[in-house]
Amino acid sequence: MWIIGCDYHPRFQQIAMVNTEGGELEQRRLEHPQEAEQFYRGLRGQKVRVGMEASGHARWFERLLGELEFEMWVGHPGAVRAAAPRKQKTDARDAEHLLQLLLSGQFEQMRVWVPTAEQRDLRQLVLHRHRLVQMRTRVKNQLRSVALNEGVGRKPGLWSRKGQEQFLGLELPPWTERRRQDNLELLAELEQRSVLLDQAVGEQARQRAEVARLMSHPGVGPVTALGFVLTIGDPRRFACGKQVASYLGLIPAEYSSGGRQRLGHISKQGNGLLRSLLVEAAHVAVRVEPDLGRYYRRLAMKKHRSLAAVAVARKLALRLWWMWRREQNYAQWRASGSHAG
Repeated sequence: MWIIGCDYHPRFQQIAMVNTEGGELEQRRLEHPQEAEQFYRGLRGQKVRVGMEASGHARWFERLLGELEFEMWVGHPGAVRAAAPRKQKTDARDAEHLLQLLLSGQFEQMRVWVPTAEQRDLRQLVLHRHRLVQMRTRVKNQLRSVALNEGVGRKPGLWSRKGQEQFLGLELPPWTERRRQDNLELLAELEQRSVLLDQAVGEQARQRAEVARLMSHPGVGPVTALGFVLTIGDPRRFACGKQVASYLGLIPAEYSSGGRQRLGHISKQGNGLLRSLLVEAAHVAVRVEPDLGRYYRRLAMKKHRSLAAVAVARKLALRLWWMWRREQNYAQWRASGSHAG
């Protein structure tokens, strides 16, 4: 069996490999993608295990190893670095370090959950939709800026029929007119594309029973519910709600020592997209869900509204996790008397 420690970079990878049967040890640098693909295809038919740190820009590499039916172990970067005692860091040392962790069995304790190819692709749907909405918001802000500079007030609203008639009736200088026209065309195209993506997200949400159950919670729509399911993957891989909050980066950073506790802002060591979706859902949930509304107002008076919204997002994430794990909708979860979160 070939054991390969892979220090992966976007342009190349440095590998340290050993044959557990013959004891052959070798180090190589493989350029991406041709040289690396040729090397791994040359091992087809043999038993191969590749260990690497979690990193980006490796989707093609994962597909290649999956096609060749090789084992791919992905380790937590922080845990891998913490296990390296030496101060000297090079690509060759990193590859050798990964190989030693694989051979000693330590790497298995550092492995992280890896979503399936289907889950990764659906994540792209949610992410693409989110980015288009952000672009649409920026275009709207530009149009609002033009309107305000030309004396069109906030009332009536710019996006109302009367506001649009007033905005389009303005006589503008040439380049200001060009800016208005280009942004209006961009806005129309982005809205058309967003509608198609919203339909795709809704269709995917209807096909999954767990997503439909999460959508029964007030304030949680198909985008948030689908993003939550695709990010968590399997609710049973978390033993408690604290682990879920930590995984999503919704717990405070802590710097405690000498008997003194110091808590900072949230760690943000999780999926940033899902965290932002949960905060958006929290702003809606506090208006329609009585318990979360009271919780939000109490924290907002004591601290700040933004901190209160993040706290509600954490509570909402725990509720969704419990509903998914127990296979309950919102009404069943409330009837069970749960105080999750």
